[in-house]
Amino acid sequence: MRELSLNVMDIAQNSISAGAKLIVIDICENTHADSLTITVADNGAGMTAEQAACAADPFFTTRETRRVGLGVPLFKMEAEMTGGSLEITSEKGVGTTVTAKFVPSHVDMIPLGDINSTVLLLITCNEDRDFVYHRRVDLREFTLDTRELRAVLGNEVKLSSPEVTEWIKGYLTEQTQRLKEESSDEVFRGTSGDKG
Repeated sequence: MRELSLNVMDIAQNSISAGAKLIVIDICENTHADSLTITVADNGAGMTAEQAACAADPFFTTRETRRVGLGVPLFKMEAEMTGGSLEITSEKGVGTTVTAKFVPSHVDMIPLGDINSTVLLLITCNEDRDFVYHRRVDLREFTLDTRELRAVLGNEVKLSSPEVTEWIKGYLTEQTQRLKEESSDEVFRGTSGDKG
């Protein structure tokens, strides 16, 4: 079964191909509103309005090496299958933002998957780029910004070094677990409050 984390990888790879030096991945879950929004924004080459309008067409691609681009069209289809949507905003020379909205309770919703591994892989395999990963579940959130890591580590230590990779992996795991636990506590307290 496909996972949404793979879509995020596809879109981020598009950003890298477009020359982006900063890629922002934002995942926002609202359990009360039954919504999941995934946004990937970059400061790459961007597209014209015409190109952006065609980007969700599986037979449209700006690549020279491949005539069919399935990343964005597949993401759009998966969002729309749940009653959600996909929007692309782009400006030539400024960057592109892809926003997909999902309805998690829908029968056709596919799992988010291992988003932490996706983010870790993107960071460690693209030393010359910066990534901001923001995750929110209801009122709880955390952010990992490679620019902040670089400022602390200095130029000598690479983000792909084993020690840093392990730290990033541990941080993402710990913060994600905290979000899930606190979100579950909030739902339980809300339910208990309704009964009382």
